[in-house]
Amino acid sequence: MKILVCLSNVPDTTTKIRLTPDNQSIDVTGVQWIINPWDELALSRAIELKEKNPAVIEKITVITVGNKETEPTIRKALAMGADDAVRINAEPRDAYFVAGQLAEVIKNQPYEIILCGIESSDHNGCTVGAMLSEFLEVPSVSSVSFLDVENGNVSLNREVDGGYEKIQTSLPFVAIVQKGIALEPKIAAMRGIMAARTKPLQVVEPANIEALTEVTAYELPAAKASCKMIGADNIAQLVDLLRNEAKVI
Repeated sequence: MKILVCLSNVPDTTTKIRLTPDNQSIDVTGVQWIINPWDELALSRAIELKEKNPAVIEKITVITVGNKETEPTIRKALAMGADDAVRINAEPRDAYFVAGQLAEVIKNQPYEIILCGIESSDHNGCTVGAMLSEFLEVPSVSSVSFLDVENGNVSLNREVDGGYEKIQTSLPFVAIVQKGIALEPKIAAMRGIMAARTKPLQVVEPANIEALTEVTAYELPAAKASCKMIGADNIAQLVDLLRNEAKVI
């Protein structure tokens, strides 16, 4: 059984976002890039499954759409425990473009389990996993918080209001995973970092797929207004401000 984990290369979650002077793109100068946190949890669970079932899980592959600058992030995934990696040599545009590029590579590969994080921490996108399953014409299960492999069978828990569903599905399938999927986050040890340097990283040229959306400009949110202090006994002024200025009542 082979597992594929889809990775997104995102800015560190503590990054202060700056725009270029023309507001056409994000200024990435000095930005530290990391594996999207939900994708990292997916990879951690894949590694846990392989450690638990070494005779069943043959290989873990990671895949991303990105230019050469994404390779340090890919190498981190290899250092954590992935066996090999694929980089589709294209700037990720929108979810449709990314899912289409992934599908073109995946459709000819025998991956039984395909893992995607439930969203990305940069644009908060959450549609690549579902689009990918449609491109591949395989089942998908969303909001997965538990995944296990036992005797070649896959069992899942899916979060729902007030509890969870226990699901079994046919292979191959796409699991869109969320927080709780991994027992504990995996940290790359020095031995893994050294081994990652020699693990295979295949670079694939992109397919002829057009993005469906285009970013025309970026705009930072307006600065927060200064705080107004109202005396505890001045209820009339408070109501007036809430009604006429804040317009919340």
